[in-house]
Amino acid sequence: MDKMKVVGGRPLMGTVQISGAKNAALPLLFSSLLAEGEHVFHNVPRLMDIRSTAQLLEHLGCETEHIGSTFRILVRPPKSFEAPYDLVRKMRASILCLGPLLAKYGQAKVSLPGGCAIGTRPIDLHLEGLKLLGAQLELENGYVLGTTKRLKGNMILFESPTVGGTENLMMAACLAEGETTIENAAKEPEIVDLANYLIRMGAQISGAGSSIIKIKGVSKLKPATHTVIADRIETGTLLIAAALTKGDVTLTQCVPTDLDALIAKLKESGFELECSTSQMRIKPCARWSGVDLTTAPHPAFPTDLQAQFMALMTLANGTSVITETVFENRFMHVQELVRLGADITPKTRVAVVRGVKALHAAPVMATDLRASACLVLAGLAAQGETVVGRIYHLDRGYEGMDLKLKSLGAQIVRSEN
Repeated sequence: MDKMKVVGGRPLMGTVQISGAKNAALPLLFSSLLAEGEHVFHNVPRLMDIRSTAQLLEHLGCETEHIGSTFRILVRPPKSFEAPYDLVRKMRASILCLGPLLAKYGQAKVSLPGGCAIGTRPIDLHLEGLKLLGAQLELENGYVLGTTKRLKGNMILFESPTVGGTENLMMAACLAEGETTIENAAKEPEIVDLANYLIRMGAQISGAGSSIIKIKGVSKLKPATHTVIADRIETGTLLIAAALTKGDVTLTQCVPTDLDALIAKLKESGFELECSTSQMRIKPCARWSGVDLTTAPHPAFPTDLQAQFMALMTLANGTSVITETVFENRFMHVQELVRLGADITPKTRVAVVRGVKALHAAPVMATDLRASACLVLAGLAAQGETVVGRIYHLDRGYEGMDLKLKSLGAQIVRSEN
């Protein structure tokens, strides 16, 4: 099992380019199931989750090709309507094939999803929404079995914003009869990116990025070409890495406005940032202050950057209180940070972080995607050589993270044992 050895104490310096967003690319790739023919996506990162998606699309009868950052999908009538457990268990986003398959072909058999162990993340809101659109759904032997003659538009009110649920229902509603209104919809930039591609395919969608999305169903969609937005979570992770190492780093091909909440917290902590339309620079800060934060759906502070920001707060001047409201089990990195010398008191959804003068290297174990990034970042700032185990989690969501960090001067070695 791969490990990453990180020697701390080197400030990150230089310029690095941000990759396409995993969380935008996955629903985009699944949206191709709504229209037969060739779909072309640019700026698609080379990640384990992208490979898993390709395997599932191929199982459903598609042809896929990923050359450089261009991903092509040739969609044909499915040879199977089943998304089997062996493929779906690797990646929670696989549930996003359910809406398109039901809308386009009237049937689907999709395994209940897997993914990171950061909480229950039920798909109840996906299923309730699809039922409101007229799908007949049953749970049997760990699978969702769905059928419909044709979906029909309806009003869907989410009890809480759900990114995956919004994406699944938005895709399904594109081919439904009549108009669908999604209220309390997720507002993430990835939702807007998906809506933009669906509109290129011929869908009629308004309101993406707001809490109310309206979709007028059409009878047919056509393939198109699209460029995936920049990964705001990779952007934020590298910003925090530079901050932790007292570095001076410029990030290119990013969207600073997608990270307003993080930028505000970094400035509150004492960091100086320069932002333009597609570029950001963070300058060295000798000593930063502890700040409190609470995660919440976009545009609030993203849960996917909570672990990384906690690593930054371990070396802050003062105490920070970090409250996690999105996932109930997203403090598994805390005990690993404590192994590095951090002073953190975790409760169910709140962690009190008291800044220490230094972190010290130790062997640690990644438990999920963002926790793995958190531990690599902490290793960059710790004294000595930190060994991060189960680093395969990192490959699910970061394209060449070790290579990008090394290009900025980090001393990192990846090994298989």
